[in-house]
Amino acid sequence: TTWALLGHGHWGAKLSRSTDDGATWADAPQLKYPEGARHYLPPPPSDTEAGEGAPVLKPATLLKLWVMAFGGDGAIHIGTIPGGLFTSRDGGESFDLVRGLWDHESRGGDLFSGEGNGTTKWFGTPAADGEFSPGIHSVVVDPRDPKHMYVAISTAGVLETTDGGATWNVRNNGLIMDYSPDPTDEWAGHDPHFVALCKSDPDHVWQQNHCGVFASTDAAATWKRVSAPDQGVHFGFPVAADDKDGKTAWLVPGHSDAQRTTVDGGLFVARTEDGGATWQQLRKGLPQEHAYDVVYRHALDNAGDRLAFGSTTGNLYV
Repeated sequence: TTWALLGHGHWGAKLSRSTDDGATWADAPQLKYPEGARHYLPPPPSDTEAGEGAPVLKPATLLKLWVMAFGGDGAIHIGTIPGGLFTSRDGGESFDLVRGLWDHESRGGDLFSGEGNGTTKWFGTPAADGEFSPGIHSVVVDPRDPKHMYVAISTAGVLETTDGGATWNVRNNGLIMDYSPDPTDEWAGHDPHFVALCKSDPDHVWQQNHCGVFASTDAAATWKRVSAPDQGVHFGFPVAADDKDGKTAWLVPGHSDAQRTTVDGGLFVARTEDGGATWQQLRKGLPQEHAYDVVYRHALDNAGDRLAFGSTTGNLYV
């Protein structure tokens, strides 16, 4: 079965599947938040002396199917905007919202379920503004144990479950937020851009973050920033981990959040083979003048000795 996560300008987010190698497609069971489910948004700015108001409670409307991951037990996981995780355990015939994450205290809880106090630590703009609402873009399943997973939430951080999603723990220790008054705060808006692990050595986990590149050698219990700004390795979106060597990873860096283009006008892949201690710029075969490519989260992948990525200019490189 082949799956497609669609974002249609008129019909919205839709899940489709093909059972004949893409010759024909049919709508799969669509993901829905429970009737009456709501999610919290940050308090809006206020021009009064009292400052910001209370967090905004808004009906949960599916805006985007952002990522799909498969577990060794046959489970199918989908991360969405707003930040929900849906799981199917019947081959995709039905999907259920993982309530352990949806009702997590860091999200402010869900008054619909009678839980939570509205104190949200997942930041972002209102869902009506789309992409910048907190969403789940990375779902990473431990190949040793399908009940062990990580999710990375834009403007929230990394959470881990070891019981298939019933309970979740924050895994932001060591992450740094350059834009925060308290850069090492456990929450306060950590912004991972993508998370990947080494299949043969899953304790090695890599993260391309808004504030640099981070690596973990203890299954995300702690993180270390391994950026190399002098080599152009800092800001970016994707990261790919080698299947066999946990110390090897690839990135396609970008200039900055404000200038989403190549670092120096030339496109390159950054590679480390020593856990981020040193980095190499791989430029052969890539445009080195007037290159304005941006490579987003899910557009870099590796398999065996192949590395491939696509860019916002419509180019595919292998």
